[in-house]
Amino acid sequence: MIPALAPNLRTAFDRLRTITFGADQPLLLSSGQRLSPLTIAYETYGELNADRSNAVLVCHALTGDQFLAAPNPLTGRPAWWPRIVGPGKPIDTNRFFVICSNVLGGCMGTTGPASAAPDGQPYGLRFPGVTVADMVRAQAMLIEALGIDTLFCVIGGSLGGMQALQWAAAYPKRVFACAPIATAARHSAQNIAFYEVGRQAIMADPDWRAGDYLQAGVRPSKGLAVARMAAHITYLSEQALRRKFDRALQDRTAVSFGFDADFQVESYLRHQGTSFVDRFDANSYLYITRAIDYFDLAADFGGGLAQAFKDAATRFCVFGFSSDWHYPAAGNKEIARALIAAGAEASYVEIDTDKGHDAFLVEEPHFESALTGFIDAAAAARGLSLAAGG
Repeated sequence: MIPALAPNLRTAFDRLRTITFGADQPLLLSSGQRLSPLTIAYETYGELNADRSNAVLVCHALTGDQFLAAPNPLTGRPAWWPRIVGPGKPIDTNRFFVICSNVLGGCMGTTGPASAAPDGQPYGLRFPGVTVADMVRAQAMLIEALGIDTLFCVIGGSLGGMQALQWAAAYPKRVFACAPIATAARHSAQNIAFYEVGRQAIMADPDWRAGDYLQAGVRPSKGLAVARMAAHITYLSEQALRRKFDRALQDRTAVSFGFDADFQVESYLRHQGTSFVDRFDANSYLYITRAIDYFDLAADFGGGLAQAFKDAATRFCVFGFSSDWHYPAAGNKEIARALIAAGAEASYVEIDTDKGHDAFLVEEPHFESALTGFIDAAAAARGLSLAAGG
């Protein structure tokens, strides 16, 4: 189950925390296919309390992983949500038992296209198509295996927010609180178009080899880097790009009119692309973006978004960011309206920021304080202590 990462990272896979479901516990996919065996890689932080009522499931975004509050032992990259998860943070690991798993189809230990198929060879494009609902069903298998009946909270941003919404819709009695952040109930045509550009870049790379690059001992690094660059543009706002780079040149003394990274923003995007290829599998990128494209919660529940939450006993807080054009604030507000129409206990918080879609991953004090307030209020309603160690 070794993904297409840099060779020096492969020996570190024995350090991943995983659980494997055998042939007697296949995962039934939305397509009707059964996936077996299924391995899920996950991390936990904090301790589960005696009545197992303090579990928080954090769902990661497209290029995230399970290492939200500690460095990734494979890549050495720092935790991706250290401002939110940890001792004394909004999701306080002195109070809560936090779980985060690598998504189905991913490349950090969970079964995906780089994993070994039953014949011992990497799945490649033989891996079945997966949906966000399939990702959530796999997480539900993990949660059940951990002996947890009800989650105190499911939270996530972007793709993670889609998973959080899917959890609340599919398992309305098993989620006490839900915090979807900077997300959407369905993928827009514009976002599908951006992801298709990325997929075509990967498939146009000669080293993609029709998805069989692992057997050939190569990797479509150039195509994957371009895919990452195109996607990363959508994570930033025009205001943030202007503030960070504007039209600044790398060398202020001369203009080359060449095709090197003359502008600082070009250099930044190229760095994003090249630093990405060593930690992510190209086929995983194809599969996960396709799963996001097909996400349409209303369609899965009869065409009305409110219908998806008609049985929800969950309390919600939906977060949007004013400068997010990837998943605009208006779409998050629409989710909140559907929740209220369904009779759910729901609130909506819009954060005024120029940091774009990625605002939930960086320092944003108003977001952090609002999230803390929602979690504390839900914890009080759940009967959980507001004090560490309670």
